[in-house]
Amino acid sequence: MRKNTGILLSILFLLFLFFPQQNAWAMHIMEGFLPLKWCLFWYALTLPFLVAGILSIQKAVKVDPGVKMLLGLAGAFAFVLSALKLPSVTGSCSHPTGVGLGAILFGPWAMSVLGCIVLLFQAVLLAHGGLTTLGANTFSMAVVGPLVAYVIYRLGERLALPRWLSVFLAAFLGDLLTYVTTSIQLALAFPASHGGVVAAMIKFMGIFAVTQVPLAISEGILTIIVFNFLVAHNRHELEQLRVLSRGV
Repeated sequence: MRKNTGILLSILFLLFLFFPQQNAWAMHIMEGFLPLKWCLFWYALTLPFLVAGILSIQKAVKVDPGVKMLLGLAGAFAFVLSALKLPSVTGSCSHPTGVGLGAILFGPWAMSVLGCIVLLFQAVLLAHGGLTTLGANTFSMAVVGPLVAYVIYRLGERLALPRWLSVFLAAFLGDLLTYVTTSIQLALAFPASHGGVVAAMIKFMGIFAVTQVPLAISEGILTIIVFNFLVAHNRHELEQLRVLSRGV
């Protein structure tokens, strides 16, 4: 099982190597774009989720140390997908988020930590920028996105939807709501001269809806493929994490 997860990690690493990277300012809210008060606000709002995430990861690893490989896979999946940057609007960039898979496997709190680490590595190691906006970017991609993905997946299971559909909707909406949140963050910081925050939010969301929907669909399909691979080769770990019911 660990060998198969290792194969997936190798594939993600190769995708990252061969995908052309932008040099700088590629974070979805770039470095230095938000006023200081909003940077501090989003840092403060994100911090409790990170604390809850660390406790959640410690609990999962304590119950079954074997899930560490899956934890690494969830982080690598988010790292590679969120590194695929596309220019969007001034001061921002669109990309898949990859947080839906980790949220389904480990829950939203754990994914807040993994998502924050992913964004920090991209800012520091890939020169994508975004240290001052790390709190805001973490809140949209690693807090709101995973929360939406987790709730949608669990709701799909409760409604007895086909599992592939639950996974797709979780990844799709988790991705899309990340950018709805980003639109709100930008609108709060830069309200329109006519119409204020609401007018600015409609403008940002209108642009993001065009660029993000195809990316969210692609992420949903890719997440189904990876999830099905894990169901076939890591059933024991998924049962330990209560993603799958035993014997089903």
